[in-house]
Amino acid sequence: MLIREATADDWPRIWPFWHRIVAAGETYTWDPYTTEEAARALWMAPAKKVYVAEDGTGAVVGSAFLTPNYGGPGALVANAGFMVDPGQGGRGIGRALAEHVLAQAKTHGYRSMVFNAVVETNPAVRLWTSLGFTVLGTVPEAFDHPRHGRVGLHIMYRAL
Repeated sequence: MLIREATADDWPRIWPFWHRIVAAGETYTWDPYTTEEAARALWMAPAKKVYVAEDGTGAVVGSAFLTPNYGGPGALVANAGFMVDPGQGGRGIGRALAEHVLAQAKTHGYRSMVFNAVVETNPAVRLWTSLGFTVLGTVPEAFDHPRHGRVGLHIMYRAL
């Protein structure tokens, strides 16, 4: 698997799984009806470092972004987002993207990473804890999950 910085030309290959994941309404706090134009602005914003994971055929099977979580003197704290094509799950793509982004964050001078709203029922919580993230707190009943009803949103942290 190749992980590289994304280019503007990658967006049409990211959008199908981005849309599928967000429209499902189970793991991201973004509006399930986000338009493609708005989604591109969210994911590919100029302030973000965006990465894609390609399989051996050159297909984009996942993407991630890295950005400061805060501004000014707090800009030493990173934030990131990750999406793996749901049809490609179980192949280690999420872990590979996470390890790559964590290494990039450290290279770019970040001292820690924070996830502000991890849906507590998201299977990725296991991945994040296995990579050294801890749950700092949970906002109870903050997310209206389509299958589980109201569930909490974790705030997760890891030093780099």
